[in-house]
Amino acid sequence: MDQSAAGPGPDRRALAAASVTVALWASAFVSIRSAAAHYDPGALALGRLLTASVALGAVLLVKRVPFPPRQAWPGILASGVLWFGLYMVALNWGEQGVDAGTAAMIVNIGPIVIALLGGWLLKEGFPPMLMAGMAVSFAGAVVVGLSTSKGGSSSLAGVLLCLLAALTYGAGVVSQKPALRHASPIQVTTYGCFVGTAVTLPFAWQLVSQLPQAPLSATLNMVYLGLFPTALAFTTWTYALSRTTAGKMGATTYAVPAVVVLFAWIVLDEIPGALTLLGGAICLAGVAVSRRRPAAKPADAPVSRKA
Repeated sequence: MDQSAAGPGPDRRALAAASVTVALWASAFVSIRSAAAHYDPGALALGRLLTASVALGAVLLVKRVPFPPRQAWPGILASGVLWFGLYMVALNWGEQGVDAGTAAMIVNIGPIVIALLGGWLLKEGFPPMLMAGMAVSFAGAVVVGLSTSKGGSSSLAGVLLCLLAALTYGAGVVSQKPALRHASPIQVTTYGCFVGTAVTLPFAWQLVSQLPQAPLSATLNMVYLGLFPTALAFTTWTYALSRTTAGKMGATTYAVPAVVVLFAWIVLDEIPGALTLLGGAICLAGVAVSRRRPAAKPADAPVSRKA
């Protein structure tokens, strides 16, 4: 089922799916900011995953999607534990000890981890344009992070938790790619979400105790996180991942900081500074570079023959 080698030229469907993912993941930061004030990190992760699991499970029942084949389960289990489970808890928890700018810089190590692991474990290689684009985008993410950082407020625990989030995110993405050779994107996403929900069940007591006390707006934001940035965006992500390399998909997520800046400007009326706008532009430029195909080598000139 892996269609990553479907043919030359850009895959417009994969690009459209990746664009949906980037937009929804960027919107998640706005919703997390509201919900996290009333829900602990583990409770927020569990509530988000439970909502997504119900939505995705309903899709499975309506479409009568079969159980994933045995060959897909190692990747589903690994991505479910690492990305759906540990990543969401670690990121929510880490952002309690560091400001958003610092967290963004650390988590943006994730795409680099994806490119390195994908090139090594998945034999995707290390295309020069991809490596150059990721370097440019990472520099842009650092600029965005520095421009929004409050400075001096980071704790060592918060930094380590954000680093753990980046590593589990990268490893989880690379785990998904082999599973997509045997199962469909909806299967990989849904059962990975089920696994992540099981991993976060120890926080059920927190969710049950905080749910009645939280304002409706915070709970609605948690439901939004489950339905759109998780259920829908992770499905469009796996669809795009099944049609391209893990390294290119990881590089695409460098557009998220730029879109977050735009959403915060529109929704929260947070006017970004010149340095923030510059960093966002650099992120987008790096994504464009990473997705460029190398120039084709000129064909050898035909050898003329004398009669």
